[in-house]
Amino acid sequence: MPQTPHVEQHFTAGESVRDVVIGMADGLTVPFALAAGLSGAVQQAGIIVTAGLAEIAAGSIAMGLGGYLAAKSDAEHYATEERREHQEIKEIPREEMKEVADIFREYGLSDDELKPVVEAMTKRPKQWVDFMMRFELGLERPDPKRARISATVIASAYVAGGLVPLAPYMLIGNSHTALIVSVIVTLIALIIFGLVKGRYTGARPLRSAMQTTITGGLAATAAFLIARAIS
Repeated sequence: MPQTPHVEQHFTAGESVRDVVIGMADGLTVPFALAAGLSGAVQQAGIIVTAGLAEIAAGSIAMGLGGYLAAKSDAEHYATEERREHQEIKEIPREEMKEVADIFREYGLSDDELKPVVEAMTKRPKQWVDFMMRFELGLERPDPKRARISATVIASAYVAGGLVPLAPYMLIGNSHTALIVSVIVTLIALIIFGLVKGRYTGARPLRSAMQTTITGGLAATAAFLIARAIS
């Protein structure tokens, strides 16, 4: 009897989604707060648009640079720990073998079962180090392109998010009317963003949308009140 092939579907783009969330969340809140805060003091929407675009440019560069440096730091940390593990398996192999045995013992293997596994591991130094990096230190080897990708994704998401609350000011000349439209558009964008995020991360879309809207709304409100108080 023919059987349907088993196909496992796992989401493996967690880092990219994280970068999009970071960039989009800030992009939807910070430019909105700036534009909303200026709306109380400036009547001309053109001035708000100019200030908003300048903020989006500066914010995207800063956020992208932050993502780049964070990814670089992760790669440097991994490389440092990897060198330390290579040194340890050469200088204190007995201790490292004991650590391997302890790890397998946590998975229910008996001493008789894990002995040949540990001995086989010691014959493969590279795989031994990779094993210790993952299961002892909980570190995954970073993608060499991760820093550039992270910077690009975060910066792009920030720009995309920042243009949403700023778009009404580009289309409407009156800043007070544009503010009302911007609030509505931003809330809708947060809901859609939450639904999409939930869909791709495997979370409940409606719950994700609610969390994103509430969190983003509170952040935007707090930023707006601060900007309004300063202006």
